[in-house]
Amino acid sequence: MKELLEIALAVVAAALITAFVIYYILYLKPNSDYKKNLSKLKIQPAGAKINQQKDCIHFLKTGSSDAILIESQGHYALVDCAEDSDNPRNFPALEFKGYEQEVLDYLKKNCAADDGRVYLDFVLGTHAHSDHIGGFDTVIADDDIVISRAYLKRYDESKINSYEVEKWDNKEVYEKMLNALNSKGIPVIADITETKFKLGEFNIKLYNTEYDTVNDITGENDNSIGVLVEKGGKKAFLAADIDNKTGDEDRLGPQIGKVDILKVGHHSYSGSTTAKWLKTLMPEVCVITNDYERTDRQTLRRITRITHAPILDTGTKNGVLCVFENDGTISYYNNICE
Repeated sequence: MKELLEIALAVVAAALITAFVIYYILYLKPNSDYKKNLSKLKIQPAGAKINQQKDCIHFLKTGSSDAILIESQGHYALVDCAEDSDNPRNFPALEFKGYEQEVLDYLKKNCAADDGRVYLDFVLGTHAHSDHIGGFDTVIADDDIVISRAYLKRYDESKINSYEVEKWDNKEVYEKMLNALNSKGIPVIADITETKFKLGEFNIKLYNTEYDTVNDITGENDNSIGVLVEKGGKKAFLAADIDNKTGDEDRLGPQIGKVDILKVGHHSYSGSTTAKWLKTLMPEVCVITNDYERTDRQTLRRITRITHAPILDTGTKNGVLCVFENDGTISYYNNICE
């Protein structure tokens, strides 16, 4: 009996030790490494810096959605426009907090010209999901917002999987954005052939602009347009919701190459940010448009293990500002949103 008890205690002890080792490997060590990497990055409150003409990327705090402002020497562009308050299909599952007013207020506060109006060289809807283009119709319709052109790929519902067609509002948010653009006579570029152009001092290059002719049925994330922003050899890639479910990361990674900043694809969720993608891009800093509590821990561990890059989430940091300085460095600021 005593021997059986000793064996049982030994088994329990071994199980507890094993559980602790697994917990340490999966949670404690990655969290420690995450904090250590973050501590290496100098980041400070934006303050007055946000209102100075500069070459920078603003990652707004909009929950688990994207609203990214690119600014260079008085030129502005808006890549995605966050989740909206509308629920055109009246589905309970689509009742989300909207951020369209926050985006509009941010533009008017930080980008207004002397006449009080905001002039955007272009807007870009990366793909037809409400957490990316939902707020555009409100921003576009505002009388104080002047937009020169818009990039928006056509949405083809016949190519989208039945779950998204039946459960989500892709078609509705796409049509609302398109109608808002058309009502103001803003040129819409749906067939994007000119993928390289300038915005102030920035060189802009668009990726994944072509239409999928390989997969009969896919998810709308596969149509995501990626944006490469470059100045003086420093590069940032805005990955929208690009993932690797149909091999997009494997295909695009070698085209993009090494970057300094990676806006992590699909808010860090499962299916994005593979090890191969990270090894190819090897970012120095990663930005996640999400609240830290909602990020995918496996993705965070993968980023930390492979790149050792500090990870900035827009929720905890209250928005992130990345400034491309003239000396070839990049400065980082937080607390850009009220």
